Amino acid sequence: MESTITIPSDSEVGRDKISAYLWSVFLICFLGNASAGTISTIASVYLPVIADQLASVGSAERIYEISAYINALYLAGWAIGGMTWGIISDKIGRAKSLAMCLGAVGIFTICVSYAGSWEVLVGLRLLGGIAVGGVMVITMTLLSEVWPAKTRSVVMGIVSIGFPVGIFSSGLVNLWVNDWRQAFFIGVLPLILAAISYVHLKESTKWELSQLNIVGTESRKNSHFKAPGLIHGAVVFGSMLIALWSAFSWMPTWVQSLLRESSGQTERGSVMMILGFGGIMGGILSGWIVKVIGVKKSMLVCFSGALSISILLYGFTGEFSYWIYPAITFLSFFFGISQGLLSFYIPQLFAIDIRAGATGFCFNAGRVITALAVFSLGSLVVYLGGYGNALLLFSGFLLVGFFFVLVSKSPSQQNNQ
Repeated sequence: MESTITIPSDSEVGRDKISAYLWSVFLICFLGNASAGTISTIASVYLPVIADQLASVGSAERIYEISAYINALYLAGWAIGGMTWGIISDKIGRAKSLAMCLGAVGIFTICVSYAGSWEVLVGLRLLGGIAVGGVMVITMTLLSEVWPAKTRSVVMGIVSIGFPVGIFSSGLVNLWVNDWRQAFFIGVLPLILAAISYVHLKESTKWELSQLNIVGTESRKNSHFKAPGLIHGAVVFGSMLIALWSAFSWMPTWVQSLLRESSGQTERGSVMMILGFGGIMGGILSGWIVKVIGVKKSMLVCFSGALSISILLYGFTGEFSYWIYPAITFLSFFFGISQGLLSFYIPQLFAIDIRAGATGFCFNAGRVITALAVFSLGSLVVYLGGYGNALLLFSGFLLVGFFFVLVSKSPSQQNNQ
């Protein structure tokens, strides 16, 4: 007689025991996200210099166009990678997929240092973005499956701040390294992580069980694109993402446009560090904020706070002054809360056998629109009269997220396995 195997619950697998191996998984995921944050934003801090050097014609319109391609195609790659690598990791495993993505991130980032034209650079950033999208999805999915339930939200909130730590680090790199080509050798770090992951990481036990024909998995015939909560997660995450990445991609250039008697290197680096610092603080505190006021109220605070600061910052700033720094800190704080909250919340909405793919869709469906928004922002600068007006326009997507959260009922976490 054949025995029936069922997936154990969190209370049955490891309970609250945290082994040395789990801590190593946490460290790899944190450093993977930090590397992704640095590599995702390092082009933004050097963008005015990169576009100026690689433009065949040095007109302002040409530089705007090249800058828009560099930012937008990277985000498009990220969206493609987040959705496709999530599905791939549902098929071949989390550990193997993570090692492959980290290796690709490192290779394509280092290759940027040797780009001889802006077209080649855009192509390499597109490929790097595809790999980064996979890293961001797989790290969160892996942790949601291996970490004990009692402390999972706290640990995933901490891992989520790896990305703003990376943003902060890109600001440091800008301050320390003048040559943008040398700066892209930061790709060595994910290459090292890829080698460690390949040798050290094991597949999630829950994922392995979900691949068997067992009670509660394949018998349910879960579909990636028919999962309850898919639209809810995609709209909420995507609307915040548009405003967030418009800011992260163009804020250093916006600050540069406000300066009159400065090269802008110090100010651009400082802005990126502040964006990272605020995001770190928001991510750390996100779990506690949710415990006090709940998920829905936390999201409403994030959307309304980020929108208010955006109006103040972009709508009423005509020249550079140091009050910009605290305003950016508060803006990134709200961004950080939202990312910490959603990085934990969204994976728990879906069954294990489709978790990475569905999470990847929620994380990245809005990124397609974000890529178009970031590209359009560069094109609209001339027509709207400056970067501030263009950034203010795309901050309006925060209203979409606010009202969607306000009138929506969040899906229950019925698949929290």
